[in-house]
Amino acid sequence: MSYEVAKAYIEKLGAMEYVHHREICIDTVEHAAQSIGCTEAEIAKSLTFMVDGKPIMVVMAGDTKVNSGKFKQYFHQKPSMVPRDLVQELIGHEPGGVCAFGINEGVDVYLDVSLKRFEMVHSAAGDDYNTFDSSPEILEKYTPCKGWVDICKIIGEE
Repeated sequence: MSYEVAKAYIEKLGAMEYVHHREICIDTVEHAAQSIGCTEAEIAKSLTFMVDGKPIMVVMAGDTKVNSGKFKQYFHQKPSMVPRDLVQELIGHEPGGVCAFGINEGVDVYLDVSLKRFEMVHSAAGDDYNTFDSSPEILEKYTPCKGWVDICKIIGEE
């Protein structure tokens, strides 16, 4: 169901050329990178948080994690992830296929600057077998993002 919603959203925008079906499950950053044949960093993972009582989404490079201080500076509160069992209800996609395409109304989407390091990034497209493969600029164009944020750090770098 999530893929059909994402697909309808992407079709409406005329951007299906960026969607690719994968034979190998892309339910994690590691699996997606293996299936696509890219680095884990080039996977555009979508994490969801509660901010002021409502869900938001941050799409970031696969080799990053949220920096609590930067998150708090931008959103004025500590990061609190949407509980896994509420992701479908609050965001509109199941874990493993969470993406910024065809999400529930009222979910604000932000892209992290960590994606700008790459010419091509790969986001889920509604399920764990379809990807949206594009430049960060194209991803920005076709997602309902509110803008770019700088709230992440590369895993392992302190």
